[in-house]
Amino acid sequence: MIPVDNHLHTRLCGHAAGEIDEYLDVAARRGIKEVGFCDHLPLYFLPPDKTIPGYAMDESDLPDYISMIKNQALQAPLEVKMGIEADFVPGHEDKLENILASHRFDFITGAVHFIDGWGFDNPAELAEYAVRDIDTVYRQYFALIQQAALTGFFDIMAHPDLVKKFNFRPARDLRPLYEETARVFKNAGVCVEVNTAGLRYPVKEIYPGPELLEVFFKHGLPVTLGSDAHRPEDVGAGLPEAIELIKNIGYREVATFSGRQIRFVNI
Repeated sequence: MIPVDNHLHTRLCGHAAGEIDEYLDVAARRGIKEVGFCDHLPLYFLPPDKTIPGYAMDESDLPDYISMIKNQALQAPLEVKMGIEADFVPGHEDKLENILASHRFDFITGAVHFIDGWGFDNPAELAEYAVRDIDTVYRQYFALIQQAALTGFFDIMAHPDLVKKFNFRPARDLRPLYEETARVFKNAGVCVEVNTAGLRYPVKEIYPGPELLEVFFKHGLPVTLGSDAHRPEDVGAGLPEAIELIKNIGYREVATFSGRQIRFVNI
């Protein structure tokens, strides 16, 4: 039994396929008790004349997204929660806070996909790694997710070691950086997402990996589950492996959210 999949996208995000009812049908067939839709918030940090095609929903789509999720929740055969995945970009906190405060989400997931404007997880920008120092990239990334957590805007921190997506690994020992991040997350009171999308990318590893997850567990951080599905067939993908991983680490429950309030379900 899979208690929750808290990271499903919809076609409105611009790079996902399928209708909401298709995602829900797959979730029901796979015995998932609760799902949370988590589309990308409009790119509030870009000027109006600059966009990233296919990356996130347009600002005009946000009301449609909310109404779609609410309507499906009324007739779905399982619990449906309305979340949002918001990128954190320093210097734009006020605008982000205003957007998030304008809507009632069940949970808000924070993510970092950009380092100084570079979409480091975007295959179209992969060549940039050849001119970057990978140790520096990792330091920059973890500094950003720490800063994001401390804003207080987010309930969940998504795919917390996303920077490893293309399997570029630093030479440095990451344990001190992991410990520092866990302490910051604990102080910020956020939940960590155990995200299985990494299994479908070159890194072939869940986010976070075992070593980072062990550090999170040691610091008493709660976890939730997410497949990061962008197609109906990916709903729940890898979650049995994720549950096995977190149980082996020592977790006995996962978090779910309603009205920004956390509760726990045994696994």
